[in-house]
Amino acid sequence: MAKTQPEPVRDPKGDHLLTPQNCIVALIDYQPEQYSTITSTTKEVIDLNVVALAKLAAAYYVPVVLSTVGVDLGVNQGTEQAIRDALPGVEEIDRTGVNAWEDPDFRAAIEDSGRRKVVIAGLWSEVCLTFPTLDMLAEGYEVYPVADAVGGISPVSHERAFERMTMAGAQPINAISFGAELMRNWAREDSDNLREVMNWYFPKARDLAKRSS
Repeated sequence: MAKTQPEPVRDPKGDHLLTPQNCIVALIDYQPEQYSTITSTTKEVIDLNVVALAKLAAAYYVPVVLSTVGVDLGVNQGTEQAIRDALPGVEEIDRTGVNAWEDPDFRAAIEDSGRRKVVIAGLWSEVCLTFPTLDMLAEGYEVYPVADAVGGISPVSHERAFERMTMAGAQPINAISFGAELMRNWAREDSDNLREVMNWYFPKARDLAKRSS
C-alpha cells in the first residue's frame, strides 16, 4: 500500500524532540565586530546557516530572541542586516555584558515564553554562546547550540567550546536538522516550509563549497 498520509502528530509541547510549540530560538551578537575576529569558519558560512535558522523559525512560528552587545554604549554596530531581514518584527535586545543570561531583558524574554528548549547561536562560540548555554543548563533548560551557525576566534577555541557545552549537557544541532526536526513528516501540509528554505539553502551551500575548494 502506498504511503501518502502522515503519522499522527505527537504531543507538540511534551515531545522530547523539538517542535514549533516547545522551543525558542536565541541569536546573540551577530555584529560586524564579532565577525571580524572569527577564524574557525567564514562569515559566508555563518551567514548562510544563521539566516537559514532565522527563516525556519519564522516559517514555523518559533519565537526568536535577538540580542546585541555594546550598541547603546556606542562601541558596536547592530545585527547583520541579512539576519534582520529574515526576522521581520523581531526587536534587538542590547546588553553591556558578554553573558546574555545575566541581562534581565534577555532572560525575561526566554522565561516569559514558557518554553524550556532553547535553540541558541551566537558569536563567539567560546564566550557569547557558551556562557548563557552553561547558565541555562544549570537552571534546567534543554539547550541546543547550532554548530554550523557559529564560530570562534580559532578552530581550537570553537572546538573546546562545544566540548565544554556538550559535557555540561548541551545537544548540538545544525540549521537544516533544526528545520527537519520541526517539520518531521513530508506528508504534512507545512512540509513546504522546509522545502522552501532548502531550495534556497542548498544552491548557496554548493556555491560556497565550490568557491572554497
